Amino acid sequence: MSSNIFLKILFAPFALVYGALVSLREFSYRIGLQRSSRFDVPTVCIGNLTTGGAGKSPHTEYLIRLLAPYISIAVLSRGYRRQTVGFRFVQPEDTALDVGDEPLQFKQKFPALPIAVGEKRAYAIPQILMRFPETQTILLDDAFQHLAVKPYLNILLTEYRLPFTRDFLLPSGNLREWRSGARRANIIVVSKCPSSLQLVEKQRLINEIAPSPHQRVYFSYYDYATPHHIFDPSVFFDLTAETDVLLLTAIARVDYLVDFLKTKVSSITTMSFEDHRVFTNFDIAHARDLFEKMKTTSRRCVVLTTEKDATRLDLHRPYLVENQLDVFAIPVEVKFLFDDGVAFDADIKQALLYFKI
Repeated sequence: MSSNIFLKILFAPFALVYGALVSLREFSYRIGLQRSSRFDVPTVCIGNLTTGGAGKSPHTEYLIRLLAPYISIAVLSRGYRRQTVGFRFVQPEDTALDVGDEPLQFKQKFPALPIAVGEKRAYAIPQILMRFPETQTILLDDAFQHLAVKPYLNILLTEYRLPFTRDFLLPSGNLREWRSGARRANIIVVSKCPSSLQLVEKQRLINEIAPSPHQRVYFSYYDYATPHHIFDPSVFFDLTAETDVLLLTAIARVDYLVDFLKTKVSSITTMSFEDHRVFTNFDIAHARDLFEKMKTTSRRCVVLTTEKDATRLDLHRPYLVENQLDVFAIPVEVKFLFDDGVAFDADIKQALLYFKI
């Protein structure tokens, strides 16, 4: 703990410089030196103040499931860490290197939906509308700091274990911008809560966040489903108390998933890498060696990963198949605590219903 405090103090001057640059950029938009674009269809931003781990992708999927049965929607993402540039629609045959892991995950789960990537959202949105003029709403994945587009609805996620109110600017902490940036949000979702969260703790967090009168605060958690084979979703693996897990991930924070698995399996061996890492041949070979050792001492073992990681593991499909290394992805869905789900759904639908250009 003391070392963390020391590092925060050590990096504080750099955080102040970073914060000054962030403020200067925001000020340039506020006085009109740079302009924000608005569009004649509602745009819904799902983002956070931190560098990752708040659950943007699962919450984007929640909105897709909520809205797609009723209106025509599209999803626009930057396509973080892809090896291509510019605007493009995600195709089923694309790889994570082409479009990024999260956009590819969206396309695989919702193949009929227009999914696009583009660094310049103000340019990308008209491209979507030209190709799909029937589009009635565009979901902007991870665009809270993309001030070039003025979203109709701003949804801010903040993680239960480290809300933005207790975090610090980069590099002292994980914040991409000052905490005051939360004022741009219409809706704040405290994500990855324990499913046993009590009302008194909910109210304490609401008081800590201190929402403005125009903001609503909701609380969500993850519900994990039965893992499926990453190459054959019809093949499942049931987790039991006799299961030993090799958990192979490259996500921002894996502790929430680990805590869930601890309640389901016998033991967990983790191979954790930085978020969005493109797994190397060495990573996969090391995972194979670890798994082979596990099989000599375990009656029942499995290699487990996330759906996002599965898009990057697919790059190693020939090796995994040749070495008979079966990997299973654990699906996750967002659910809301208390009566927040009903209120959140109604909030989103009502906002879209009353959209005006």
